[in-house]
Amino acid sequence: MTATLAAPGMSFALSDEQRMIVQHVREYCRAEIAPKAAAFDRSGDYPHEQLRGLADMGLMGATVPEEWGGAGLDSVTYALCLEEIAAADASVAVIVSVQNGLPEQMILRYGTDAQREQYLRPLATGQHIGAFCLTEPGAGSDAASLRLKAEADADGWILNGSKAWITSGGQAHTYLVMARTGGAGARGVSCFVVPHDAPGLSFGKPEEKLGLHAAHTTTVNFDGVRVGTDQLVGDEGQGLIIALASLDAGRIGIAMQALGIARSALEHAARYALEREQFGKRISEFEGVSFKIAQMAAHTEAARMMALKAAWLKDAGQPYGKEASIAKLLASDAAVNCSRDAIQIFGGNGYSRDYPVERLYRDAKVTEIYEGTSEIQQLVISRAVFKELGG
Repeated sequence: MTATLAAPGMSFALSDEQRMIVQHVREYCRAEIAPKAAAFDRSGDYPHEQLRGLADMGLMGATVPEEWGGAGLDSVTYALCLEEIAAADASVAVIVSVQNGLPEQMILRYGTDAQREQYLRPLATGQHIGAFCLTEPGAGSDAASLRLKAEADADGWILNGSKAWITSGGQAHTYLVMARTGGAGARGVSCFVVPHDAPGLSFGKPEEKLGLHAAHTTTVNFDGVRVGTDQLVGDEGQGLIIALASLDAGRIGIAMQALGIARSALEHAARYALEREQFGKRISEFEGVSFKIAQMAAHTEAARMMALKAAWLKDAGQPYGKEASIAKLLASDAAVNCSRDAIQIFGGNGYSRDYPVERLYRDAKVTEIYEGTSEIQQLVISRAVFKELGG
């Protein structure tokens, strides 16, 4: 399936094809993902079946060109599809977002044709799951301080060290790994593609997290993992450039994940307010409730507009780093605030696992942390503003 923007200028109107694709995804998510989200949250099982269904619709390689096995969607259509997935289950959405925004885009933009054939194609078709390995126990926001080492030998490199908080760790087939090949700092980091069955590669048990229980997050350990020269992505020393450039696209994805959480919280809260009665009338008639609903709607719509603007700029081939950071900052804030207010509207029921809003609240918090904390987004945004003013 392929969708393109109807015109080179920005428009709020979707094409018939875009509407059809988003509607198809919405129907699938409401029928096959949303009803099972609570059970997956409790069990912590990885959502293989749901991912296969999304792969059948082309969404595991949504923006990858068709020549490499993807759906060839534009970024706006993909973003709207991701919102639908996240509104149904944020755990499924983050797996899809990471795959589309990081390993696939890194190989597509910086890999060789041989790497695209060997690694990108099975990712784009959904046959394989991908993971992005940047964070380490001692290197989070300060990515340039990473210590996983790649030592050169006659046949390539040998990797030793650990990565932390890796989405789909142990489940993924393909790992894009940032490793130190030179001296200290950003210029000493290179990017390698490592298959899951490489000797010396091992995984910790899934972290016991506040939320996103079905999206497994683990440590990834490298004990003498050998990679060949054909597994270097881009040039030696280019790793952080590749990673940071790809994170801009990833931040649009996380913004849409957060937006899906916020929208779901809004919809659940509004329906509940129309049904719940106190003091002889529906609680939707009380300003203390209706004003919360209004704020939730305003924050959700504002975040959506910003995220879609960033996606449109990406499709137009224009710089979009600042806009992606603004979108992630606004959307993650909306996800946390909307899910919190939804619990308040539900009252005591909102604190119960018999209702969905407590899960949304737990799932929301991490959107302010991963793929760049809210504080890092503010640094990115402020630096862009100063640069625009000649500072």
